Amino acid sequence: MRKLLAPALMSALLLGTAPLAIAPALADTAAPAAPVAPILTTPEARDVWTHADPETARVTHVSLDLDVDFASHTLAGSATLSVLAKPDAKAIVLDADDLAITSVTDASGAALAYTLAPKDNAELGSALTVTLSEAVKKTGTIRIAYRTAPAASALQWLPPAMTFGKTRPYLYSQGQAIHNRSWIPTQDSPGIRQTWDATLRVPGDLVAVMSAEKLSGAKGEKLPDGRRAFRFRMDKPVPPYLIAFAVGDLKFKALGPRSGVWTEAAMLDKAASEFADVEKMITAASNLYGPYRWGRYDMLVLPPAFPYGGMENPMLTFLTPTIITGDRSNTDVVAHELAHSWSGNLVTNATWSDSWLNEGFTTYFENRIMESLYGKERAAVEADLEWDNMTRDIADMSDAMKTGMTAAGTRLHGNPGDGALDYTKGSNFLRMLENRLGRATFDAYLTSYFDRHAFQPQTTAGFLADLREHVLKGKPALELSLQLDRWAYGAGIPDNAVHVKSATLARVDDKLAAFTAGGPASAVQPQGWSTQEWLRFLNGLPRTMERARLAELDQTLHLSTSENAYVQSAWFELAIANHYEPAFPAMRDYVGRIGRGLLVYPVYKGLMQQAEWGPPLARELFDAAKPTYHPETAAGIARIVSE
Repeated sequence: MRKLLAPALMSALLLGTAPLAIAPALADTAAPAAPVAPILTTPEARDVWTHADPETARVTHVSLDLDVDFASHTLAGSATLSVLAKPDAKAIVLDADDLAITSVTDASGAALAYTLAPKDNAELGSALTVTLSEAVKKTGTIRIAYRTAPAASALQWLPPAMTFGKTRPYLYSQGQAIHNRSWIPTQDSPGIRQTWDATLRVPGDLVAVMSAEKLSGAKGEKLPDGRRAFRFRMDKPVPPYLIAFAVGDLKFKALGPRSGVWTEAAMLDKAASEFADVEKMITAASNLYGPYRWGRYDMLVLPPAFPYGGMENPMLTFLTPTIITGDRSNTDVVAHELAHSWSGNLVTNATWSDSWLNEGFTTYFENRIMESLYGKERAAVEADLEWDNMTRDIADMSDAMKTGMTAAGTRLHGNPGDGALDYTKGSNFLRMLENRLGRATFDAYLTSYFDRHAFQPQTTAGFLADLREHVLKGKPALELSLQLDRWAYGAGIPDNAVHVKSATLARVDDKLAAFTAGGPASAVQPQGWSTQEWLRFLNGLPRTMERARLAELDQTLHLSTSENAYVQSAWFELAIANHYEPAFPAMRDYVGRIGRGLLVYPVYKGLMQQAEWGPPLARELFDAAKPTYHPETAAGIARIVSE
């Protein structure tokens, strides 16, 4: 437990300028002392997506002790928080979303006064304000007993029918961007990094995994009531959205000395084969930008309801099964989530308005990993498609949305951190810097940048200042040529952008041109095509086509029945645009079994654009499929079909 700190030292710890803070945990799982990450205090670092006031009082460690109840679809137990507060602080403000608070006490069990405000915003949840007694200021400990709501936005409870094995239920969490406040009462902001530990008690025939070091073995500890307890520890300060877990009928297969894959038995061999190069990826990434600092890199392949391609939870990346296509053409998703171990997990955007520091850096880094492993042409294919996506996204934006990669801390609408340009324009910004500065210079800078800011938050202004200080100082002409502020804060694509072109995709373009000019679908001959080649072809087809040509494509290339979820999504977009009804039965099945937003959002958007017949069908499909979607995916589709 903490001892009373001198006022000057307390203030230093609050802002992260003191070297160490001890995070209390369970006696047998106590984490070693960990550095306290700083709280940035510049105006652009103010997080509008949290109720917290971390400059007054902040959380440094969370200790979770929870029962997982599949019958009630709830988690119940406690969160013990380690807090640091200014000497004159009266209270600490936390984030909570539909949590039923049972009690709030200090380390001795004495009740603490608290208020749980009504929801002041449908997305932000409620402010949980806890009075800081003298006892709390001495021990630095608050214990909150609570229960989650059955519809907690971070949690998806799957019945057996929605799993691969069809016999056991499944539960997983998805915290990014601000959903973890629906199951953890803490300061839910990427700029308030925290260490943590957890004990989860689950049904005896299931396995729990978390984004942390396992302390209780793969099978947990058997309890007298037949359940099993699983214990975990994360001794490095992470943004709270990275606290993640899953419970299911899970099996494990090692892929190397520091990597392996968890999934259900039916997917285990396929996943292990698809991700066989992960150890090489870790080595390649480390050779590029410094050591991998998280120990293990395991992966969890979830059921199809998972809303993303991947989620970079440290030590346990969550992955969609839609990337498993048997040809390893989508392992760029693994490279992307691995790269987050540096950009995002190690150096984190302080607010979601600067999420390009997370996703843009990672998309660039992912491409460098792919080049290192598979050569320049593989990297060029992905960079070329990325350019297509960037230009298409900008063209589709309204004038009001055509801003830079950051909203300078003012964005408060939709889903925080949900911007396509965060990925594409962000990575192209870094590619331009590599081109202008030289790869050797830029790589050396990025390595030093990750080291300098390790386990800390960052802002766009902070990154630009760091680049100017360590690379551009005394070089005004070079700095002017880079157009840094236009990239970061301006609309559109600056004229110094670098468009990498792929010879592989150029050959696809030739086949596309031949078909568009009237050639037969049989001449396309896509045997051996990667997902990227398929997407180049399908997305390049005219949006208006005759029914006979669509039928020829479908029958020759087997698009409606493709086993590649990316191919099906792109095909359904084209079928919808032309009201090609023979594809609709497959489309109906698709949106009922695929929960990845990237793949199903375009289907619903396409239907809503067909004013005469599309909206009723979109709403019908959504009504039927909604129970299979993660709450975030369902909310995203609900916004689409209500427009």
